[in-house]
Amino acid sequence: MTQPPNQPPQGGFGAPQDPQQPPAQLPQPPAQPPQAPAQPPQAPPTPQPGYGYPQQPGPYGQPPQGGPYGQPQQPGPYGQPPQQPGPYGQPPQQPGPYGQQPQYGYPPQQQPPFPGGPPAPGGGKNFFKGRTGIIVAAAVAVVVIAGGVVWAVVGGGDDKKKDPVADKSQDPKPTGSAPVDPGDGSGDGRDGKEDLNAGRQAGESKVLWYKTAPKAPGDGADAPGMWITDTIAVKAVYNELVAYNISDGRPSWPTIKLPQKICGASVQKSDDDKVAVAYMSGVTDRAKCNQVQQIDLKTGKKDWEKKIPEGGLFDGTGTGVELTYAGSTLMVGRQMSGLGLSAGDGEQVFEKKKYGAACFPGAFAGGERLLAVSSCGAGTDKEHDEIQELDPATGKAKWTRPFPKGWKVARAYSVSPVVLYLTNEDKKQWNITTLKNGSSAVRSEVSVDEDFAPECGWAILDRDLQGCTGVAADTNTLYLPTKATSGSANEVVAISLENGKERWRVKSPVAQNMLPLKTEGGAVTAYVNASYDAGGRVVSIATAGSHTPKTLLQNPAGTAQIENGFYSKAVDYVDGRFYISTTRLSGTAKGEEKLMLAYGK
Repeated sequence: MTQPPNQPPQGGFGAPQDPQQPPAQLPQPPAQPPQAPAQPPQAPPTPQPGYGYPQQPGPYGQPPQGGPYGQPQQPGPYGQPPQQPGPYGQPPQQPGPYGQQPQYGYPPQQQPPFPGGPPAPGGGKNFFKGRTGIIVAAAVAVVVIAGGVVWAVVGGGDDKKKDPVADKSQDPKPTGSAPVDPGDGSGDGRDGKEDLNAGRQAGESKVLWYKTAPKAPGDGADAPGMWITDTIAVKAVYNELVAYNISDGRPSWPTIKLPQKICGASVQKSDDDKVAVAYMSGVTDRAKCNQVQQIDLKTGKKDWEKKIPEGGLFDGTGTGVELTYAGSTLMVGRQMSGLGLSAGDGEQVFEKKKYGAACFPGAFAGGERLLAVSSCGAGTDKEHDEIQELDPATGKAKWTRPFPKGWKVARAYSVSPVVLYLTNEDKKQWNITTLKNGSSAVRSEVSVDEDFAPECGWAILDRDLQGCTGVAADTNTLYLPTKATSGSANEVVAISLENGKERWRVKSPVAQNMLPLKTEGGAVTAYVNASYDAGGRVVSIATAGSHTPKTLLQNPAGTAQIENGFYSKAVDYVDGRFYISTTRLSGTAKGEEKLMLAYGK
């Protein structure tokens, strides 16, 4: 582990320095201190103490992995290079699927060579000590550059030929027929050619329905967003929104087709079941992601539509926008500012723009709170990031928290409580910090010596704050998955938000990654990935008493290859049903590509 500073740096962040030299002013090390950083970063003005201890693995030290988290090499929020990509879907040198955009007043930046996002917290022991580590990390993904957009080529395509067909000569009688039909909303949900439930064994869940995707262009297409209500499941794909009855997969309302491809989707749905998507203004190189459409999930009706105006110089919508709901406001992020729109009629409520010492807001997270991340003082010796909580009704800041130079707020693992994942590309370090409710004061920093590995899919923007699967939090505890080693099960680790220390951990029931999804009813709901020949499962882990995973759904082995074939995926478990969908279409697959699969009892 790196050594924590002897006292907090002014500004309270304590970003770890070069682990080979002790810092000038750092706090007392813990019982087993990590190696001391070389020099503490210069903190921005008036930050509060409490940040830099204990040191943690650097955010970038880990080799690229699909998970958004790298895994910390050592405890402490900073100091150790991770072995995995950070919680960001797209590494610092590699832009998200929508191309890189200038962030917060900077010219466009390249992301690090991690397919999947910035290195996660912790990871490869000294993996990033030299340029070789960076080259190796970049080699994990093949990168195709076209039209200024960088794409990580994920192994394997959604080739329908790989979808398993039950062997009726050996399987027992089918226990129910699952509809298989195109995902264009035109079918009745019962025209499939295969019975995906043929041979289903006792105790296995049932395939409720399975959908294939509409044809995507040859260069691929995004399929962001998956929203589940008490009656329907809705999916955005390419330039369409499709809705299915959760029980049998029949279309719930006619497919909504948008004029151009979708380039953004709200993470959440509003309190009254509305969602927002953004689509491109055209197909030329000058087209912008500036058309926002709100849709009523209950009726399938287009609610209101608004064109997002460009801001100042370099402050446009580019090729992707961030959409997030908080209260009755839909926040639309531009490259260096944001607009708060009324969810009721789409009218502008406020504009969050440049403030203070050249601070440009460019990333937002919503839900129970509305958070804004800004980049300040670009190109000066006071360059740093800040985070604010905004009043969703007015856009006014309730509090502001600056961070030391070099530290980037990469993810918001939770907005209530506020749990942030930060990276320092120069130091190859990471930090997970929790703030006190309603305050900018630091509550704790994670100090667990572990390799964490949540999954971050294709990020629409450079900073997709809420774009990771595999992390959950309740009032007092953060739940993170560890990196699985070859042939062995990974673990879910419960970390106290009071002191950043480990509370308990539990192994996956099989040698497949177990990812925490949400917390409810005194338990953590987690998904155990499928393998080539075994279905995935949904488990419940009690937060008190015995933490042995209890199986809620065991998906059938007969569809394991389909389930395992969702390489870039969104998952959810709602009211006893499990949903998995793709977030990216290759456009080059032979035959139909997978779109969505639903299981239940």
